[in-house]
Formats: sequence, C-alpha cells, structure tokens
Amino acid sequence: MNQDVDYKKLIDEGRRFLSLEWEYSKLTAVEKIAILLSAIASVTVVGILCVFAIFYLLSSFVEALITWTGSSWIAHLIVVCLLGLLILLVLAFKNTLIVNPITRFVTKLFLTPPDNDRK
Repeated sequence: MNQDVDYKKLIDEGRRFLSLEWEYSKLTAVEKIAILLSAIASVTVVGILCVFAIFYLLSSFVEALITWTGSSWIAHLIVVCLLGLLILLVLAFKNTLIVNPITRFVTKLFLTPPDNDRK
C-alpha cells in the first residue's frame, strides 16, 4: 500500500516537472523570438535611415561632380559606376558581410545554453 502511494507521488511530481519544463520552454521561446524581432526591427530602421543618408550624400556628390566636370550626365554616370562597384563588392564579400554575422547572431541566440544562475 505504501509503495502504491509512492508511485502516485512520483507520477504527480513527474507531471508537475514536465508541466514546469513546458512553461519554461515556452517562456524561453517567446524571449528568443522577441530578441530576434527587435533586432530585425532595429536593423530595418537603421537601414532605412542609412538609405536616406546615402541618397543625400550621393546627391551632394553629384552636385560637386557637376561643377567639377561641367556635365550633368557624366557626374551621374560616375556615381552610377561607383554604386555598381559597391554592389559588386558587397556581392563578392556577401558571406563575410551578411551571412556570417546573421548566422553567428542566430546561433548564439538559439543554441547558447541559458544561464540559470542569474540573479
């Protein structure tokens, strides 16, 4: 009779443990997703602001080239060539500039074991 009570206690404790582990897993998943989404939002906002800054910088550069070359289309052509070169450089170093940092961030976020000793 005493063993029967011990088994029921053990089963109840096992269920409670699994329930707590399930809740902890859900909380951890929500935390990781929130961090990932906030990083995506931050990169998006900074990216949009960088696009505006580059646009104004290139407009100023075109104006300076127009006064230097004396021709509007030559100044625009120089800027387009520089942008094309920049695109080729980004494509050539895509892994180093884009893929590896994103992979490192996501790997660190999802595969690093949690620090349960935090206070």
